[in-house]
Amino acid sequence: MRKSTKNWLLSSDYDLETAFHLLKTGRYIYVIFMCHLATEKLLKAVVSEIQTKEPPRTHNLLYLTRLGEIQIPIKHQTIIKYLNTVSVPTRYPSDIKKLSKEFNRQLANKYFDLTKDFLKWLKTHPKLKK
Repeated sequence: MRKSTKNWLLSSDYDLETAFHLLKTGRYIYVIFMCHLATEKLLKAVVSEIQTKEPPRTHNLLYLTRLGEIQIPIKHQTIIKYLNTVSVPTRYPSDIKKLSKEFNRQLANKYFDLTKDFLKWLKTHPKLKK
């Protein structure tokens, strides 16, 4: 496994743990943001191993999934699509008050749990087993 791949893995774990702490402190917009970031980094770990070079600087999870030749099971497709859609609004909120109401505890909990399950599945990828 490449050194950079290991770094992507560790960074993804760090970001998911950060999401957990943000969830506990009620920073729900950034829970979703960190879930996206943790997912992005784990996808980049797979891409890094497949391409044997650094993955592109993109936040598009669907694009990274294609580059990594990852066949996502139906049960995990919703979380990838959702996180991909909310990446820009959580990164650059145009109306923080409105977004704060939309991204409540229930939504943040739901997507944190779905992200955690997806990342657990993705870590079983053969390219990450070396």
